[in-house]
Amino acid sequence: MSPEQTKKTYALKGLGVSPGVVIGKAYLFDPLDSNISFYRLKKSSSIPKEIERLKEALKESEKQLMEIQSKLKKSGVNEPLYIIDVHILILKDKKFTSRTIKYIKRMGINAEWAVRLTLDYYKEIFEQVGDAYIRERISDVQYVGHRILRNLSGEKREIILDIGGEVIVIAPDLSPADTAQMKMDKVIGFATDIGGKTSHTAIVSRAMELPAVAGLGNITQIVKTGDEVIVDGISGVVIVNPYPDVIKRYEEKKIHYSAIDEEYLKYAKLPAQTKDGYLLHIGGNIEFVEEIHSAVAHGAEHIGLYRTEFIYISRQDLPSEDEHVNNYLQIASAKELQWATIRTFDLGGDKIAPDQKHVKELNPQMGLRAIRFCLKEVELFKTQLRAIWRVSAAGNVRILFPMISGIEEIREAKKLLQEAREELLAQGVKIAPRMDIGAMIEVPAAVEIADELAKEVDFFSIGTNDLTQYALAIDRANERLTYLYEPLHPAILRMIKRVVDAAHAANIKVAMCGEMAGDPLYALILLGLQLDELSMNHLAIPRIKKVVRDATVEESKVLLKKALSFGTSQEVRAYVQEYMMKRFPDEFVCDDEQNLLNNHKKVLPAKK
Repeated sequence: MSPEQTKKTYALKGLGVSPGVVIGKAYLFDPLDSNISFYRLKKSSSIPKEIERLKEALKESEKQLMEIQSKLKKSGVNEPLYIIDVHILILKDKKFTSRTIKYIKRMGINAEWAVRLTLDYYKEIFEQVGDAYIRERISDVQYVGHRILRNLSGEKREIILDIGGEVIVIAPDLSPADTAQMKMDKVIGFATDIGGKTSHTAIVSRAMELPAVAGLGNITQIVKTGDEVIVDGISGVVIVNPYPDVIKRYEEKKIHYSAIDEEYLKYAKLPAQTKDGYLLHIGGNIEFVEEIHSAVAHGAEHIGLYRTEFIYISRQDLPSEDEHVNNYLQIASAKELQWATIRTFDLGGDKIAPDQKHVKELNPQMGLRAIRFCLKEVELFKTQLRAIWRVSAAGNVRILFPMISGIEEIREAKKLLQEAREELLAQGVKIAPRMDIGAMIEVPAAVEIADELAKEVDFFSIGTNDLTQYALAIDRANERLTYLYEPLHPAILRMIKRVVDAAHAANIKVAMCGEMAGDPLYALILLGLQLDELSMNHLAIPRIKKVVRDATVEESKVLLKKALSFGTSQEVRAYVQEYMMKRFPDEFVCDDEQNLLNNHKKVLPAKK
């Protein structure tokens, strides 16, 4: 029986990073896909031309390998020659070619897509081989396949994902550049090998309201394009090639979740005011201006964090000042929003702008990024600063500087902001008389000098994603360290309290825009800390408002005091979870998802 006729079922447990349930066809994403397009042929008469394209790419690939082999011989380097021989043999393999041509004819698809399907076929064949050495030789087939694809594709194209409908993207991980190139209207969910609740995949999936599960370990080794997949972002479960009765159960859960979501939406437009009168301002985090409508619909009163780096990535040139202005105007002029906080670009790390040289850094998250990069690329930075000033006349705009670690950085950023203002005034451009300036508190050094930083700015915004990462010395994208990423760690709670106290002592507001702000488990803890604003993924807003409206600041202070009395993060989490489940039984119910997963595993063990 061929691999095409048998499909194994797997139940995998990962980390639910974006809520919801989705059932659909898998699309196995490869970074190479950003260079190729997948499409169906409009006419059957196009098939011979497509087959000829394939044959030409095969010939070109063989020619290139022969040239490489010739150069190696001339240089006297003989060891890799046998590998080149293997690759040439694969190119000449009639079964490889005939299978690819069969896909083109039978499915009416372009050559690139057919090559990808052939690679998926061989990948499954090799994975069934018992000998580890032979099994690993799939890399030779993939190398040849990628060379053929490069010769077929030519220039870089958008990732089309046109495989006959909507898809669930399966990937090792996804970078900002990957998702920015995707046609998101084709994507209905995500599942990745690595990542956590603060990974880029998680943030984008929540922003786009798409269910997602991360940290699955080896899903890319199990799934192939076209497999049916269930992604349960509520429980962190992914089921590959599920049985019909399992699909039925998850369809019921999907309907149930949608009903609950509608119930929460009743709280969207209500103020987040506690029973004893404390008003918490709730905002939304966005990466794309297209999210504004959904943010408002879910109850965002303002934009607490607009991540502007996505204006830069996945384009061939740098955005002009006018392009910045046109983008920012859409949030500055939104009448439903009380204000909009524009964070200056956080480029560097895994987010690279056009013309930015990609210098490999041993630890990019602590390298030349965010405000450090801005202060080195002054003209690039001032283009954005001028644009923000220009839209300040259209609405209440605040500016936020990321990754501040010292007084010198904030003063230099303010100096450049003032220079940009003066340049515009000299040109007669209408701008606001002033603009609130904020510093992101996401580096432990900033916590230590929060009292001094508070004298320099109008507000703080605590970025708990990076603050937790840096304070606990863990890579938040490393699934092996997920257990250490704990926002309720006593050190993190004390840091937040220190920042809030310093801000209030200086009579400035303090917000939180990290993922911690949008988790209802932490809602009373944050109330007890007496933050002024919370900004989060807009899907979380209604539920947070519901919890806040049923609470009091006084009980929150008692909870916080008890939480701070524990010495370990496990003790804090256990106490907070128990308290919240008893206090809000309808919000924190135990479900039978683990039992469901275990039942699947008894019949069909998940591959590990």
